[in-house]
Amino acid sequence: MRQLRKKFSRPRMLWDAKLIEEDKAILTEFGLRRKSEIWKVKETVRDFRRRARELNAIRDKSKEQVLLDKVNKLGFVKANSLDDILSLGLRHVLERRLQTIVFKKGLAKTMKQARQLIVHGHIAIAGRRATFPSLLVSTVEESQISFYGNFTLKEPQVEEPKAKPAEEGAETVESATENAESQELKEEVTA
Repeated sequence: MRQLRKKFSRPRMLWDAKLIEEDKAILTEFGLRRKSEIWKVKETVRDFRRRARELNAIRDKSKEQVLLDKVNKLGFVKANSLDDILSLGLRHVLERRLQTIVFKKGLAKTMKQARQLIVHGHIAIAGRRATFPSLLVSTVEESQISFYGNFTLKEPQVEEPKAKPAEEGAETVESATENAESQELKEEVTA
């Protein structure tokens, strides 16, 4: 049986104004729905950095290489050393989510639309349907993201507003320009 464990930890000060503003900006920028999504990503970053600090202390080259390969495969940073992993931030991980990549590739017009397309099953990675916006996409899979099946995103038809019919006795465009020119000539003569 699978062991269930907590996927995030809440911030110590939930009502900190600075933290609320930062979270709000991240929510809108990356199209997230709730703050627990931010907390999960922060936990992921925290885990990678913790593992890098531990490996830095014990100096195990094989385990260090495994961690570097994983970070490079996911495309968070171009990691050549553990110091690169220690500089890993929240935005590095959020940039690698399926939702963000679908938007950046132009498959969706907005982040929220990208999320909707994924949840409704219209996005596939290498032909397999992906329904999780939070899926971390590897650099290899990034080029294989496309619409699922024969789905295409249609451009909305923008209708131009129709001109109202002119009222009887209304001035036409030609007569209006002639009147304006004659007014200018009269002003020049009187000046």
